[in-house]
Amino acid sequence: MSKRIYVGNLPFRATEDQVRELFSRYGTVTNVAMITDRETGKFRGFCFVEMGDADADQAIKALNNYQMEGRALRVNEA
Repeated sequence: MSKRIYVGNLPFRATEDQVRELFSRYGTVTNVAMITDRETGKFRGFCFVEMGDADADQAIKALNNYQMEGRALRVNEA
């Protein structure tokens, strides 16, 4: 099984590769969905990451409040 993780308060310059690299420290990332504004196409500062259940639990515990470019990430199960 896999879990979907909400990742909020990301820096607006964050990339999918950066998020994937960060979460890959805790296991295999199967998908990263960076959410953009429908009209402007600009990144909205949050995304969803999918990974295995045990890996996701570990990533949530480790990365909630993690500092990325001066911003404390909000990481929890979606």
